[in-house]
Amino acid sequence: MKKLVLLRHGQSVWNLENRFTGWTDVELSPAGLLEAVEAGRLIKDAGLLPDIAYTSVLQRAIKTLWLGLEVCERMWIPTVPDWRLNERHYGALQGLDKAETAAKYGEQQVLVWRRSYDTAPPLLAESDPRSERHDPRYEQTEALKAMAGETLEDTVARVVPLWEQAMAPMVQSGRQVLVVAHGNSLRALIKHLGRHTREEIMELNIPTGIPLIYELDDQGSVLDHYYLGDPDKVAVLTQAVANQGRLQS
Repeated sequence: MKKLVLLRHGQSVWNLENRFTGWTDVELSPAGLLEAVEAGRLIKDAGLLPDIAYTSVLQRAIKTLWLGLEVCERMWIPTVPDWRLNERHYGALQGLDKAETAAKYGEQQVLVWRRSYDTAPPLLAESDPRSERHDPRYEQTEALKAMAGETLEDTVARVVPLWEQAMAPMVQSGRQVLVVAHGNSLRALIKHLGRHTREEIMELNIPTGIPLIYELDDQGSVLDHYYLGDPDKVAVLTQAVANQGRLQS
């Protein structure tokens, strides 16, 4: 049996401010820093010390990984940053206050943008100062296409090849793999692992900073999955994510 550790980054400053984040490279909040340290402790106490880690190219995920590895005394392991593990790109919604956006466009429209599997947000123009078009992290053609705005379906399409080409072979070879990413990039991976329907994956809420363990057989099929830590605390945090107007990102 193989064990894969998935971790959503700690709370970011824009999570705290209730803003659409996407690819905007915001910092962890003070609470997020503590979450990252606690996640590392939980991973260490469970004996799931990673020997290779994958993350996005956004600092809230990278910093979460660094802090967790420091607690685990595993800062020496190989770490692989890849833009394909970035959060879903929210297009022209990025940086907007979620409550104000709902008031302007209507809660139902914002719900469609956020919870539909294949409906894109308003697209971000190349000339918009928020565009990442000239960011050296995103020189790949596929990344340039993504930065106008993505659906969750688009996010699945970029995450799954990374899993199949890089991460899955590591897991199957017996390496202890840690993936530190974002709510929607983790949803994309979980959809593939669990063969979830579109409807099922859109109802999945992943709290920040709590390691999620997937147990896989030798063929990569899911045997079990569970969070580390106090089950009651996890349940409360997961429900809190769902209750934030279904707008957590």
